[in-house]
Amino acid sequence: MANKVKAAWQAGKPVVNGWLAIPNAFSAEMYSQAGWDSVTVDMQHGVQDYLSCVACFQGMQPSGVTPMVRVPWNEPGIIGKVLDAGAYGVICPMINTEAEARALVQYCKYPPRGTRSNGPIRAGVYGEAGGYQKTANDEILVIPMIETQTALDNLDAILDVPGIDGIYVGPSDLGLSMGMIPILDREEPNILKIYERLIAETSKRGIAAGLHNSSPKYAKKMIDMGFKLVTVGGNDVGLMVNAAKAAIKEVRG
Repeated sequence: MANKVKAAWQAGKPVVNGWLAIPNAFSAEMYSQAGWDSVTVDMQHGVQDYLSCVACFQGMQPSGVTPMVRVPWNEPGIIGKVLDAGAYGVICPMINTEAEARALVQYCKYPPRGTRSNGPIRAGVYGEAGGYQKTANDEILVIPMIETQTALDNLDAILDVPGIDGIYVGPSDLGLSMGMIPILDREEPNILKIYERLIAETSKRGIAAGLHNSSPKYAKKMIDMGFKLVTVGGNDVGLMVNAAKAAIKEVRG
């Protein structure tokens, strides 16, 4: 049950991540063939629920991409269920304090390292003959989102929580919390300085920094800056709509 994203990070390689807002196994199947390293089902702002998340995982499985989930909130019930469904990583929004980060780790780990309940109804098939529980604590990625000024104020304490594998930056919410408009590919000097700090602090702890991006050009720039996980195109909806608009514009001149 080796986690390909974790292996890439250990080898110093960046990960290119897709993002699923559409609750459909067929679109997930087609999308996952594009060459992503990982694909994340968005249960926070996508139109996904638990059953559609499972269906998306089923659609993604033949491609071999690493399945992850952004859960709607830091709550043990849904975190346990997406892990049981086969998620290899949990991205959790609005982690603002050390206590919230510790709770997230607890929800993602089996005892004695956490409080996750046993019952990997789909995830168990990824391990050998009942071996899932032996490896899950080491292979599942725990990724809190850093997207507020409060989280930045508590950054060192959050990053020092045992069991955190990386962080994921939500640029829209980060800007919103600082009185800015909510956009993705930010160029404000103070935001870029924050990104530099996040990369430096995660790097010295041996964990990864991830970022949500709109354009491929900006995502490449962020990889060059030092981010180890970049989501491209916002989500599947954004890529589809933008491609459709470009095609119609070309036809109509």
